[in-house]
Amino acid sequence: MPSFVHPFLVWLAATKLSALMLQSKWWWAFMMDMHFVGLTLLMGTIGVLDMRVLGFAKELPISGLHKLVPWGIGGFVINVITGVLAFIGMPLFYGYDAAFWLKMLFIALAGVNVSMFYLTSAFRECEALGPGQDAPVLAKFIAAGSLFLWIGVIFLGRYIQVYQDTINH
Repeated sequence: MPSFVHPFLVWLAATKLSALMLQSKWWWAFMMDMHFVGLTLLMGTIGVLDMRVLGFAKELPISGLHKLVPWGIGGFVINVITGVLAFIGMPLFYGYDAAFWLKMLFIALAGVNVSMFYLTSAFRECEALGPGQDAPVLAKFIAAGSLFLWIGVIFLGRYIQVYQDTINH
């Protein structure tokens, strides 16, 4: 890890905002609940769209499912906010947790993956598909990558160890 990271994490841990994040176990539980709600919105919309692109529930038009994507974006925004607040609350814990950094890598790769979907012909070809039609191979490859990466984010998030003794009761 670069030499400037540890002093930054120590500084962040000493801030009032960091202390505020750990002030109450009820606040922390609320943040984690909201993180779960955000992930549910994200996976519920993007996951269903990915599954349709892969060939499941072909009776549904992809364009109709794509209208739900703003809900997934909203879930992602909730996750970014609650994730940043959690990191601020325990920067030394998260900063040295390998599962956390792998999770961040998977999220970054998921961002590259979604960019591939919208910046290549995959989205345009999928949007034109009607019920019963099969998505092109490139779109299926991107959808499979999306599912793999977001499921990986969930698994890695569960491997971030609980840091119990930092939250006041």
